[in-house]
Amino acid sequence: MNESPKQPAVVLLSGGLDSATALAIAREMGFACHALSFDYGQRHKFELEAAAMLADQLGAASHRLAHIDINLFGGSALTDAGIDVPKDRSDHDIAHGIPVTYVPARNTVFLSYALGLAEVLGATDIFIGVNAVDYSGYPDCRPQFITAFEKLANVATKAGVEGNAMTIHAPLIDLTKPQIIQRGLALGVDYANTHTCYDPKPDGKPCEHCDACHLRIEAFKSLGMTDPALG
Repeated sequence: MNESPKQPAVVLLSGGLDSATALAIAREMGFACHALSFDYGQRHKFELEAAAMLADQLGAASHRLAHIDINLFGGSALTDAGIDVPKDRSDHDIAHGIPVTYVPARNTVFLSYALGLAEVLGATDIFIGVNAVDYSGYPDCRPQFITAFEKLANVATKAGVEGNAMTIHAPLIDLTKPQIIQRGLALGVDYANTHTCYDPKPDGKPCEHCDACHLRIEAFKSLGMTDPALG
């Protein structure tokens, strides 16, 4: 007896720890996952190699790479070579304020692309791996943003106004980084193949000193593990 085709979903996939876990969760929920990554002029382009590998390993139905020029206007240490990535910041500093690694409107842009792809695929579900617990203060990683964008999605699209409500899934939003790792490990995510560092070395190895590296390394350490990306 033939199985019913899986419902499609769009999954934003950066190649990092969080987005890999979000993809694994979407797969576990039974969706046919269409991964979407972005080359936006980021200094840590090694993440795109990781994204391609993860899409394959985690059984994505497709993987698209969109090229957009967010670095055209700079304003972030991730897109402007003239702005240094902060290093060796304390937990207190990481938890307070919005750092220079914030990319203006990035998740708004990414979700808008995902929304367009979802309409073409006939999908009403979009997954994003944002997290509001262990994060660096980004406004577009907060529940208020996800709620607001979902409302926009349902008045800005043909699908939405015709009654096919769009849902923006943020399954990691309330989890700590160790909890995210535990969830991913249970779903078979190989975190050795993820890339998180904001300012990688020329060979792609993590710098081990930026905020992203710090949060990741400490999370694995709290679980009695060594970050597999450091091996």
